[in-house]
Amino acid sequence: MGAKPASKSCKWLSWFIVFAVLAVIAGAVALVMIKKKQNEKDNEVPTMGPPGVVVGKYSDALKTAMQFFDIQKCTHSGKLVNNNISWRGDSGLKDGEDVKVDLSKGMYDAGDHMKFGLPMAFTATVLSWSILEYGDHMDKVDQLEKAQDSLKWITDFLVKAHPDDNVLYIQVGDPKADHECWNRPEDMTEDRPVIQVNTSAPGTEVAAETAAAMASASLVFKKSNPTYSDTLLDHAKKLFTFANENRGSYSKSIPDVQKFYNSTGYGDELLWAAGWLYHATGDNTYLDFVTGDGVEFAGFGKPSWFSWDSKLAGAQVLLSRLTFFGGNKDNSVLQKYKSTAEAVMCGLLPKSPTATTSRTKDGLIWISEWNALQHPIASSFLAVVYSDYMLTSKTAKLTCNGDSFKPADIRKFAISQIEYVLGNNPMKMSYLVGYGDNYPKYVHHRGASIPADAKPSCSDGFKYFKSSDPNPNVATGALVGEPFLNETYRDIRDNVRQGEPSTYNSAVLVGLLSSLVTTSSVLESLTSYPAM
Repeated sequence: MGAKPASKSCKWLSWFIVFAVLAVIAGAVALVMIKKKQNEKDNEVPTMGPPGVVVGKYSDALKTAMQFFDIQKCTHSGKLVNNNISWRGDSGLKDGEDVKVDLSKGMYDAGDHMKFGLPMAFTATVLSWSILEYGDHMDKVDQLEKAQDSLKWITDFLVKAHPDDNVLYIQVGDPKADHECWNRPEDMTEDRPVIQVNTSAPGTEVAAETAAAMASASLVFKKSNPTYSDTLLDHAKKLFTFANENRGSYSKSIPDVQKFYNSTGYGDELLWAAGWLYHATGDNTYLDFVTGDGVEFAGFGKPSWFSWDSKLAGAQVLLSRLTFFGGNKDNSVLQKYKSTAEAVMCGLLPKSPTATTSRTKDGLIWISEWNALQHPIASSFLAVVYSDYMLTSKTAKLTCNGDSFKPADIRKFAISQIEYVLGNNPMKMSYLVGYGDNYPKYVHHRGASIPADAKPSCSDGFKYFKSSDPNPNVATGALVGEPFLNETYRDIRDNVRQGEPSTYNSAVLVGLLSSLVTTSSVLESLTSYPAM
């Protein structure tokens, strides 16, 4: 008998196996190619150029936020110059008169009528930094001149507040007496005493922060107003020397400040000021400080939060500029500042192995029970600045415990925070007053809560505080304090914790919005500002 021919089913099985094997091989090849392409993409060098397309919603929000500085301005020489806020007028004209120093400029710090030097100087430093990094963005949406004007309104005050090398006036007004009144700043009648720090009552943190403000602002005005820039830089140098050679916390020298702006230390301000002075002068004395004696304050490997009280994260990002662009890549100490700045970024990125868990359910960074919006906005500003350093220096990625992240990932985090603030939150509320249709109407702010034609006395004004009517004046541009951790907001005027705005929160908000309103390369040297 001859051999039995194979059945058709056996042939089909053989062909199926052949096709299956080929499919596996093809899939493996495709997977290898995909991984190769992904690796190539991950290692692509990102590039940027001049300002690009404007993001309309961030442009609108920036124009809104900028107006709050006009609301907070104190007057000078009898005129509130170029102010478009119809319900604001002259106020604080005699501030400093009792010590024969003109302290009439500056800004009220929040919803009251106090001038506190530490947060005001921080406001100026952050405004300067924002202009230096993103002045071209501001200019594209016609906000640069306004930012410079608001900055100078503060630095004019700071110059006057430093009448002698070792004297700095750091407060105008009596907080107790001020908070016993509820009236418009234009109608103040209470005494407004001033407080100074000096060699007998040192205040290293406030003197150093003021030095940082002066040094950074000197860069802003270096080309447009060189004489003023030189004046600012001279004050900055003298203030840093005063702060460093007379070390001591103003919270210990002047215990009353602990109730309002208590300082947790001064080392961060010394590093922050030295960093700014090095950028402004190129003097190695300041570089030697941050890489030498100042290292004891550096907090290497310990990420922190950027705020009016803690400048460490800001100093680390600022000093990372020197390794990104400054020809200091081989400086091991500066590399530690950069590594710690990277650790700050890793803590912010939600998918990072070291991501902070201090967030609301919907992803807002939430650190403090008071003024909680300060941290997500300030952190986001630092994040975009750092991501832009990466882009401009053609740094493709950073690594967080083995996981890689691109500049776009860092920017995406920052966008998530500002989107939350502008209304993408469970309350569907904009926490920026005047932006959108649903924003707080009962902001804790005296001037906003009292009709412009009313002139109540110190105590009579409380009827407006207790009123159930919305504020008659919109505090446009005010960033309120916070949602609660459970992401709710109670819009009532006596809700100080949630409803009081501040100038220093507005400064970081303006910085963040300026960074996001368009895209561009940052300057490789801050002394090159403006680029054109």
